Amino acid sequence: MSLVPPLRRSARRELIADGALAACLTALTCFWGDVTVPQHDSYLTTLLTGLPLTTPIVLRRRRPLLMLAIATVAGLVQCVAVEAPTPSLIAVPIITYSVARWVDGHGSRLAVLAGFIGAVVGPYRWSHTREPWIPGPDPSSVFTLLFLICAAMVLVPYLIGRRIRESDRVELERELAAEAQYEAELTAQAERARTTEARVRNEIARELHDVVAHSLSVITVQAQGGKALAAKNPDAAVQVLGTIADTSRDALVEMRRIVGVLRKGPAEYRPQPGLGDIPTMVERAGERVHLEVVGSPPQVPPTLGLAAYRICQEAMTNFLKHAGPKAHCWMRLDYGSERIVIDVVDDGAGAAVLDDGAGNGLRGMAERATAMGGTTDAGPRPEGGFAVHAELPLEQPGR
Repeated sequence: MSLVPPLRRSARRELIADGALAACLTALTCFWGDVTVPQHDSYLTTLLTGLPLTTPIVLRRRRPLLMLAIATVAGLVQCVAVEAPTPSLIAVPIITYSVARWVDGHGSRLAVLAGFIGAVVGPYRWSHTREPWIPGPDPSSVFTLLFLICAAMVLVPYLIGRRIRESDRVELERELAAEAQYEAELTAQAERARTTEARVRNEIARELHDVVAHSLSVITVQAQGGKALAAKNPDAAVQVLGTIADTSRDALVEMRRIVGVLRKGPAEYRPQPGLGDIPTMVERAGERVHLEVVGSPPQVPPTLGLAAYRICQEAMTNFLKHAGPKAHCWMRLDYGSERIVIDVVDDGAGAAVLDDGAGNGLRGMAERATAMGGTTDAGPRPEGGFAVHAELPLEQPGR
């Protein structure tokens, strides 16, 4: 993983700063003079050997390894040509820091190797000159002192550079991890949104199916009966027409409620049907449907009441659609202390479809029961006809 800084708006300022630093070191090297440079080392020699050391500072951020190679060669040449250290050698720790800061582990070790070679060659050359520039008892003491100074000038910048590089790496990994977590959260939110949308669409599909299929089934049966009664008993035919009108009106209100939910705007709401509406629904289905109620309807959450109503509605719809014109249906509601038990049986043809081709019908009935923590069982009876059995616990999951 490369941490070499890319070209950016501040690159020009950094280049100017590094150029100014290189120029200062070059000027200081030229005028180092009599303090450290022996009289026979000319300023021209000092300048020519110092320039290859200071110039690489300018590009140390862009090409750290190449600048290290140039500075290493220039430093060794200066050790041979000049008998004393010059200010241009300050470029060595600067370039060493740059390599440690922006080059990976294997490449950065070259800076340590080159630095320690210079830390041996330079002090040895400077401690064995014809005219010692540091007074000392013997050359070995001078060599030891200079070696320690040069080694520190290499090792300390290297360690600082590596420390900063490691901090940058940790920060970069933290940012990447945060970005990955953010993307994962976005993906999870999108998945939750898709799941919620699919669930809502399924619920709406069930509602539409239950409302439309049941209402049309009741209207069809009542219309057929009303046609037969029109000539024989006009008063009964009028009553049948009233039932058709009421059923159509209720279906229209239910459709408006569902459309209002889809639009997410103010809709013409009425309370959703529940346990108390089941007798009215059975009455409108006609005389072939018989209802038996055991116990009193308990106070239940609207969702549970709606589920029980829709299960009874779908069972009756299947009876009206598939049992035949002469069949009868018996519905029994048992309101117990722990659960609601629904039994719907008929003596018809004994056939019912699991769904209407779109995943609704009895399958939707089972989904409603499962959502309430209950169960359903539906199928033909051995003695003929069809039976639906459902159990809905009063204690809902998660409450």
